[in-house]
Amino acid sequence: MNSTWTAPLPSTARNAGWLDIKMRPERHNKVKVLLFLDIGGSMDDHIKVCEELFSAAKSEFKHLEYFYFHNCIYDYVWKDNRRRHGERFPLWDVMHKYGEDYKVVVVGDATMSPYEILQPGGSVEYSNEEAGAVWLQRMLDTWPRAVWLNPEPERLWDYRHSIELVRTIFSSRMFPLTLAGLERAMRELNK
Repeated sequence: MNSTWTAPLPSTARNAGWLDIKMRPERHNKVKVLLFLDIGGSMDDHIKVCEELFSAAKSEFKHLEYFYFHNCIYDYVWKDNRRRHGERFPLWDVMHKYGEDYKVVVVGDATMSPYEILQPGGSVEYSNEEAGAVWLQRMLDTWPRAVWLNPEPERLWDYRHSIELVRTIFSSRMFPLTLAGLERAMRELNK
């Protein structure tokens, strides 16, 4: 009969064999992350991959805040899609609450009418006073460490004008929502 004997921990030995259990808190990444998720419409095709990303992020980051938007981020975001019209958070408040030390990850297919990005009143949710591009730039001014993850295949990006507009606003910091794309995006965030 083969058995392996290992010496007990020194603290257990000092306690005459009584186990000395050392509790250590679970380790979490100390990076502060704001996650903005496009929801509804053309994003319905990407629900599974977005759920997987959200689940992984939620378990990894100690400081994770998330908000939803539809198509383009304007002056309001929300936490519960069922209450998106009644419980909205002004983006100004979000920008003032979470400092520059947060890293921002926007997840969306950026597939919409270019009008939604370029024109006041372009939102399909309500009549926004300022263009989506203005709000996206304000976000980047507030949180310079920001990336956009796009679940659409990268080979299709050149065929959608709205994707090119968002890529330009984000200074080409749009990455595919793939393992390789995530690695590239995380390297960009850590610069």
